[in-house]
Amino acid sequence: MTTKYTEDHEWISVDGDIATVGITVHAQDALGDVVFVDLPEVGKTFAQKDVAGVVESVKAAADVYMPVSGEVTEVNEALRADPSLANSDPLKAGWFFKVKLSDPKQVDALLDETAYNAFSENA
Repeated sequence: MTTKYTEDHEWISVDGDIATVGITVHAQDALGDVVFVDLPEVGKTFAQKDVAGVVESVKAAADVYMPVSGEVTEVNEALRADPSLANSDPLKAGWFFKVKLSDPKQVDALLDETAYNAFSENA
């Protein structure tokens, strides 16, 4: 499994042609307590960098961008029921949605963990 990151503070974990997407620890730290998530519809297709959802906290609301082009295959209903999972476990139980990749090469252009950590230190 390959995990990459975006400059918009999403993570993407790729397993074959399916990728799981969520927000990073840095993003949830910046947002504070997450109180609501708006997840995309299953079956909807997005282009890379399209807004695919929204996360709202006590401090602010932020768009969740699609890290790669593809079709949403699943959303995290547990996160919808308990948005605080985005804070307590952003890299596992707090995932947002899964997407079937339409262009797997897009993953290669995303940041690896070292590059993302360097980027987020200055964000």
